[in-house]
Amino acid sequence: MLTATSSDKIDISSEKKIEDFAYKFQKKIKPGLIIFLHGEIGVGKTTFVRHIINGYQKENKLELTEVTSPTFNLCNQYQIKNIKINHYDLFRVKSEDDLKSLDLFDDNSDTVTLVEWPQIINNKPKNLIELYFEYENDHQKRSVKIKGLKL
Repeated sequence: MLTATSSDKIDISSEKKIEDFAYKFQKKIKPGLIIFLHGEIGVGKTTFVRHIINGYQKENKLELTEVTSPTFNLCNQYQIKNIKINHYDLFRVKSEDDLKSLDLFDDNSDTVTLVEWPQIINNKPKNLIELYFEYENDHQKRSVKIKGLKL
């Protein structure tokens, strides 16, 4: 069972720190989990997702793919050996009714589901981990808080 962490912030102020955090996080997650990524534009959500996906690819000795935000097509899918990764970006979704056609939480036992801009989802799914990305006061530093998983 997943356990909640304290309100400790993890520093992700550089690309290397985001990569290190993503690698550590990737080691703890399994298919069937749903990860909500909260935070402003440019705070590091998609960069984090890229490092998760590229981390799985490196482990499996696969060519690294370009990972971009699925803002316009809403979902990018990646198949890495026996793990499927669905990367959603709900920024443009206007109502929860619009989510029904996406099948966000249908039979995801073999899938890691990463959701940027999940605020529109009122009924939170089981097996949820939430990451809260934020800028610090000077916008030079960024941090993330985890809810639902202890690293």
